[in-house]
Amino acid sequence: MLLRRTKILATLGPSTDKPGVLEELFDAGIDVVRLNFSHGSAQDHIDRANRVRELSKKTGRRVGILADLQGPKIRIERFKENKVWLDEGQDFALDINLGKYDGDHTQVGISYEPLAREVKPGTRLLLDDGRVVLDVVNVENGTRVNTKVVVGGDLSNNKGINLLGGGLSAAALTDKDKEDIKTIAVIQADYVAISFPRTADDMHEARALLEAAGSYAGLVAKIERAEAMDVIDDIIMASDAIMVARGDLGVEIGDANLPAAQKHLIKRSRELNRAVITATQMMESMIENPIPTRAEVFDVANAIVDGTDAIMLSAETASGKHPVKTVQAMVRICWETEKQPSVTHSHHRMTDSFSAIDEAIAMSAMYMANHTKISGVASLTESGSTPLWMSRINSNIPIYAFSSHEKTLGRVTLYRGVFPIPFSRESMEKAEVNKAIIDKLRTRGVVNKGDTYIITKGDATGHQGGTNSLKVVTVED
Repeated sequence: MLLRRTKILATLGPSTDKPGVLEELFDAGIDVVRLNFSHGSAQDHIDRANRVRELSKKTGRRVGILADLQGPKIRIERFKENKVWLDEGQDFALDINLGKYDGDHTQVGISYEPLAREVKPGTRLLLDDGRVVLDVVNVENGTRVNTKVVVGGDLSNNKGINLLGGGLSAAALTDKDKEDIKTIAVIQADYVAISFPRTADDMHEARALLEAAGSYAGLVAKIERAEAMDVIDDIIMASDAIMVARGDLGVEIGDANLPAAQKHLIKRSRELNRAVITATQMMESMIENPIPTRAEVFDVANAIVDGTDAIMLSAETASGKHPVKTVQAMVRICWETEKQPSVTHSHHRMTDSFSAIDEAIAMSAMYMANHTKISGVASLTESGSTPLWMSRINSNIPIYAFSSHEKTLGRVTLYRGVFPIPFSRESMEKAEVNKAIIDKLRTRGVVNKGDTYIITKGDATGHQGGTNSLKVVTVED
């Protein structure tokens, strides 16, 4: 029985709060939910997380929780009439000293005080995800940025500002984020996404804050800044996963450069043994429409072919009209794309040597699975490292992560082709463990008489990095 390998990450919001919708999303096949801390109250996120935990217990499907911090989104303030029209070639100013609600068609306030120090004549500013483009003419009195409109159009309240090529110095973690981390610790989220990191140090700071708050969450670096691409290996290694956040990243590096950047980010994450999420506008048209565009189908499929662990939905599920149909459409695309040979064949690390026995066991298991008639791989794991290594190998063989640790079960929900199964081997004789694993798989309806499974495990319980054995088991009656 082949299972869908690519994970689907759905953002929760007003649309999923409606009666029965979250249950339908579970049935449709979501693997991880996203709590977007840019919107809603702390209690909203706690309530949604509690519902997810309850449904996970009820359905027996462990769905992960990712908390996404808002980060230092740099925005304009508000207009007297809520929005204005800017003409190409007109003058327009961004003024730190202008009142928060006093914007008009000639000027608007800004919430980011250092902007005037970080731009110079010729700097290109992109507003509202690049829909409005301004070129800096000069800076007046150290507080007012005078610009010329290059691309005009509607501009409404609180739209974001990016610099083409990057360069804004705003810290990745704001005071709001630091308060939200306390809520995330209460929720015990499985992952926390850090917005706009520039260096590995941003990720190290976030990890220290989470640990101090009592959170065991894995860290996801949202790659949104141009300068992050220059130190991407360092950021990846400081994280547990990355998110290809194509909105702000596309604005900063230019849309034409985004496809190559996405492919590089997915490739490097897999090579460095980290998970990767592809996000932003994957099924954007389904916010309003019940079917995706052909371009969206190709976009999702291409990310799967490239090797992404997960594909993410934002407003499509949080506030869209068709959250369940959107997930169902994604599932269909995954199923069909994962049938392609390029998705199941792998040359990953074929010429490498391995530094640890558990890593060598993981690679050996997947090599055997891909080259013999194996129905699945069952990995007894303390930390989740062994199934993570396995999931870096392209395959159509399901990997079942058996663990007694809630942290580990939550962590593997994001890994491509890995399925979490709660399991405790305490007080169990060694000879009983393999039979108990097969029995557990049998209750899930994924084994039949004659199936052959690979089981990996360590001799010692409770010891991370202890996987040292690989056994092939044939299922009997």
